[in-house]
Amino acid sequence: MSYSVEPWPGDSAPPRDEVEAIFSREGLAPRAWSNGPGDRYSSHTHSYYKVLYCMEGTITFNVQDEEVELAAGDRLEIPPGTSHSATVGPHGVTCIEAARY
Repeated sequence: MSYSVEPWPGDSAPPRDEVEAIFSREGLAPRAWSNGPGDRYSSHTHSYYKVLYCMEGTITFNVQDEEVELAAGDRLEIPPGTSHSATVGPHGVTCIEAARY
């Protein structure tokens, strides 16, 4: 299975409570995190589906030899065992993510 990206419908980023409600309806327990400009995550995998919403700023994931830039509102799902890395954009990033087993 491949990763998927779903842009938020509309012109502005979703409110945090709305994203948390989406996770709740999906039975997921989200957590928020932030990083500063240019921070990097080296290539790694997870044993679960990574479900992530970018809430503020930007972050570029490298997944399956493709660059995927996320902006506020974008949702990314990465299947278990999929190698990925990430670089935070020039203004930092705040994301909410959850593990789906």
